[in-house]
Amino acid sequence: MEQDVLAIHGGKPAKTAPYGTGKRFGEEEVRELVEALEQNTLFYHFGGKVKRFLADFNALYGIPYSVATSSGTAAIHVALGAAGVTVGDEVITSPITDQGTLVGILYQNAIPVFADLQPHTYNMDPASVEARITPRTKAIVVVHLAGAPCDMDAIMAIARRHGLKVIEDCAQSYLTRYKGRLVGTIGDYGCFSTNDFKHMSTGDGGIVAVNSGDEEDYRTTHAFADKNYRRLDPEAMRNVAYLAPNYRMTELQGAVGIAQLKKLPWICEQRNRYGDRLTAGIRDLPGIQPPALVDGGWSTYWFYMLRVDEAKLGCTREQFCAALAAEGVSCGAGYIPHTVYMTPIFQQRCAYPGSHFPFDITGAEYPAGLCAEAETILQTAVRLPVSEFYTEQDLAETIAGIRKVVGHYSRVAQA
Repeated sequence: MEQDVLAIHGGKPAKTAPYGTGKRFGEEEVRELVEALEQNTLFYHFGGKVKRFLADFNALYGIPYSVATSSGTAAIHVALGAAGVTVGDEVITSPITDQGTLVGILYQNAIPVFADLQPHTYNMDPASVEARITPRTKAIVVVHLAGAPCDMDAIMAIARRHGLKVIEDCAQSYLTRYKGRLVGTIGDYGCFSTNDFKHMSTGDGGIVAVNSGDEEDYRTTHAFADKNYRRLDPEAMRNVAYLAPNYRMTELQGAVGIAQLKKLPWICEQRNRYGDRLTAGIRDLPGIQPPALVDGGWSTYWFYMLRVDEAKLGCTREQFCAALAAEGVSCGAGYIPHTVYMTPIFQQRCAYPGSHFPFDITGAEYPAGLCAEAETILQTAVRLPVSEFYTEQDLAETIAGIRKVVGHYSRVAQA
């Protein structure tokens, strides 16, 4: 039949309408920015916008304290500093993540250790986490990838048994839930990014949720983001006891954040609906493995990543992606090119030019195959973008395009 002919072979594309788009910023952000400028200060500690932004965030997340930072990378570094991570400590994290997860570990002169991932959720495997623990282990940085939650009950149980701090990297997972709890509120600290490539944007910026409820923990975290100046205790403000960076958020970022937070629940609901319906529409296809969620998981799909079994699919991943693209379906082969430990900084063990410090403290090595499942995930992954502005037609045509391509190659394989 004509509708079964792939577009790459001259047939009619399954997706004919452009993907829906929308404006992220509007009059709400403009009003907040004007008010910020009218304060006659853009310094977070003197103005009111960053304070209001954090108060609104705390209310949304049901937490007592949070600290604003200049980026999500900074947020993780601040959490590590507040957790007491220092020279020679080991920090366990995910091999599929952004460099921003790792920068703070290395700036604290600690050593990243990588746990392998679960094959269906793409998140950290608790068994691998526990297997990587040594006497030097100080913390676990849990990465909730692409809007999906990790198995936090298992990870928290491991951490408590071994006396480890848990820092949640929620840069891609706003309002993601695990057994009814928001990720970022389960570990000792939750870290968020507000850069332009996240669910909400202030251009750049970040937040550290301080979940202990302990005021001194909050004060330590607050100070570590601001050169260790104790601005909450003016009499001791400049009594700097140890090194800390300057990661302050400005009032302009805070102003935009106030308006963006109001939109966040709708954004996350839309993305969850789109991603879950996409899974329902393709889960029966041979050679296709949709992303899975842990029990009690609720995803906000920063992107949608499926895996292909080339033998069952009847074509290579690259052929599949080329055929999908010809059908008008946005997609890409893979996610990041390879696990982060295969980048030069780890292969050459060179955090600082001309030095192997801090890797030489423990003799850390990062061979290929270190996290075999993670490497296989990246070799078999296909990523589809997700947007809160997509339409019902976008969803229907995306599903139709995937089904059409899989159907074609399945028939070819059977023939």
